[in-house]
Amino acid sequence: MSVEPAAVIEQRTSLDPTTIADIIGFVEQVTDADGVNPLDEHVTLHIREGGDAHSVHLVARSGTSLVGYAHLDITDEVDGPIAQFAVHPDYRRHGIGRLIVTDLIDRSPGGRLRLWTHGENSAATHLATSLGFQRSRVLWQMRRSLLAALPRVTLPPSVRIRGFRPGRDDDAWLEVNARAFAGHPDQGRWTADDLRLRMRESWFDPEGFLLAVTGEGAVERVVGFHWTKVHGVSAPEGDSHGHTPLGEVYIVGIDPDWQRLGLGRTLTIAGLAHLRSRGLTQALLYVDAHNTNAIKVYESLGFVRWDTDVLYAR
Repeated sequence: MSVEPAAVIEQRTSLDPTTIADIIGFVEQVTDADGVNPLDEHVTLHIREGGDAHSVHLVARSGTSLVGYAHLDITDEVDGPIAQFAVHPDYRRHGIGRLIVTDLIDRSPGGRLRLWTHGENSAATHLATSLGFQRSRVLWQMRRSLLAALPRVTLPPSVRIRGFRPGRDDDAWLEVNARAFAGHPDQGRWTADDLRLRMRESWFDPEGFLLAVTGEGAVERVVGFHWTKVHGVSAPEGDSHGHTPLGEVYIVGIDPDWQRLGLGRTLTIAGLAHLRSRGLTQALLYVDAHNTNAIKVYESLGFVRWDTDVLYAR
């Protein structure tokens, strides 16, 4: 398909309802064509909310058609801005991706930019390397059948597992999340607003948000958690999914004082058992490719590598 007129990029710091709907529809078309969502959950949630004060949206249109989109997060002053982008399947091989990424580079101080690509994508790899990017981080997606047997759960003494209580456990969870991910600010810096956004999602299930706690009543302490997620749940706004429901090991975090006791493995197994109890037959998770210890644990639980996300930097 020829692109006439040439794509024009518009910068937005906030999104009106019409543009939000356009972007959501655009992302669904890209996902259907590629088999993978071009945007991560955090970006998707903020698009639905109309954006936030720390993000820039680049909307590329050819005439009235939305042909490309990019999200630029400028909050990280240490590692630099980070972006995600996509081009409509019908408008590829016309230089729109290069136009968008070049624009992102121009908007980044000193041209310093990190760029996520989701799924094995040779075109994105070629574009990134041709513009001076190098691989910075690799995430594996791993999957496991839930039809296979699960190991028995063995808890450390004095620890029990219960479900999350919205409105009561929020602060305690934010505290242990910050401690568990102190070295990973993209997760460890989550705020109450970040938590509330996810609790409003159609997939949120407090029974699948497992907390490991010690003590009782006023002296109870959250020492770890496994937040599970289900992909493929019909949302009120009519989001569609081209697959049967799929469970996810969404986040597993352990308080540093309670690490190396096998609690992470135990919570992972407990979460998988919960997903299986909901009738799901498969689970996925994401893990850094260099985190060999975690990969060994997941492989021992029956997970195998399925797909790859790559973070490029320049």
